[in-house]
Amino acid sequence: MSFDLDVLAIDPAASDDAVRAMVKRCSSSQHPEGELDDRIVGFYESLRARYPDFPPYRDDSPWMSMPLHVGIDHVSMNMTFGERSTPAIELILVLAERYGLTIYDPQGDEVTRPHG
Repeated sequence: MSFDLDVLAIDPAASDDAVRAMVKRCSSSQHPEGELDDRIVGFYESLRARYPDFPPYRDDSPWMSMPLHVGIDHVSMNMTFGERSTPAIELILVLAERYGLTIYDPQGDEVTRPHG
């Protein structure tokens, strides 16, 4: 079993509908090209320093699909359920807050925004 999480460089004041629309756009072939958002770069580099998504993989990797899906304004992750994902989720929460990013959990349709 697996689950998905999306981390987005979107205005924290954006509505839940805007967050959902961005996730849909990010997973489509209509995604815009451009300059990488520095917050996404910092998040992704910090995350993969602990949980690489390119070989060599660690035994405790939480990823079900690698490499992670990274765009100019998002990182989408497909993760395993269980003990391996718990510390990764904790790190994702810390890093998203550090970089001012929004997290979308499509399973529960939950949006977690950075604290101001």
